[in-house]
Amino acid sequence: MIMRLEKILIRPVRESEEAKYQQLMRMHHYLGAIPKIGETLRYIGIYKEQWVALISFSAAALKCAARDHWIGWSYRHQSGRLKLIVNNSRFLILPAKQTKNLGSKVLSLCLKRLSGDWAEKYGHPILMVETFVDPEQFYGGVYRASNWHMVGYTKGFNRITGGYSRQTEQKKMLFLKPLHRSVQTILSQHKLSHQFNLGEVKMKITAGHMRSLPSFFKEITDPRRPQGLRHRLSTVLGIATGAVLCGMRSYESIFDWAESLTQKARERFGCRYEKGRHEVPSLSIIRNVLVRVDPLELDAAFRRWNDTYAKEDSTLAIDGKVMCNAVDESGRQTQIMSAVGHNTGICYTQKKSERYL
Repeated sequence: MIMRLEKILIRPVRESEEAKYQQLMRMHHYLGAIPKIGETLRYIGIYKEQWVALISFSAAALKCAARDHWIGWSYRHQSGRLKLIVNNSRFLILPAKQTKNLGSKVLSLCLKRLSGDWAEKYGHPILMVETFVDPEQFYGGVYRASNWHMVGYTKGFNRITGGYSRQTEQKKMLFLKPLHRSVQTILSQHKLSHQFNLGEVKMKITAGHMRSLPSFFKEITDPRRPQGLRHRLSTVLGIATGAVLCGMRSYESIFDWAESLTQKARERFGCRYEKGRHEVPSLSIIRNVLVRVDPLELDAAFRRWNDTYAKEDSTLAIDGKVMCNAVDESGRQTQIMSAVGHNTGICYTQKKSERYL
């Protein structure tokens, strides 16, 4: 069947069509179907009411040295801005639907509407699309013909539950397609303009930060009874601080972040070693410590951290939070006012106050 490319239509997959979409991917794509990875949009290409192509866009790769080098952004900015990039995770032209330039046409139509569709569904635009091509299977011709940039190769690690595989496999070609002409400048600048701001100040912490954080809290008075303590105060506060630096804002999200730490990261924080594993503090322990610790001693520890690491901020953001469920025996609820560096995401100082409910 020879198609008239100007008659090709692109639209998102409807909920009632998800099963058919996944079945066709399993049948015809060499990698099979793929579950939704974070924020995801799936499209179908239609010609005369028949499906001719399937394409999906998912969350970007957490780590990719070639991409990060091309963008030029700091690791401090990457975590909070990664949602502005998506991954073209699957692209399938259905058998018997092969027509010259069909792939390029489908890809072009998708990219014209992708950012708008993403903003409508997830509340923020998309600035760039990435994709990985196995050189043993494909040349990447459809991406090259559509003016994507081939910027390098992956290191061969595969993303798995809890991180990345230890063994390297086939290195893949990385293609990038900017959807904004100033994408490198936007993603690498110290402060995002308001239309691209995702509403959270985040940074990534290094292995060195993980090792050093607990040491800044060793002099703080432990408000807990000494009997039955399972986790050092410095470890609990170090993990909580690391989570907040990475964008966590509630007790539950701090605990979820702690739970996601690898065994190596837990070791760096000095977590308790028990039955062959490093264990992180529970949600109740984290909440109990943060509610009861002396705010003046905590503020002094933050200042020591800032004196050591916070050297890149030219502007500050002032942010106030009411701590949910942080109510003492007298019925007073805790409020926190913070000064956060725009460039690093580091909290320079906090003022804790309490008011009656």
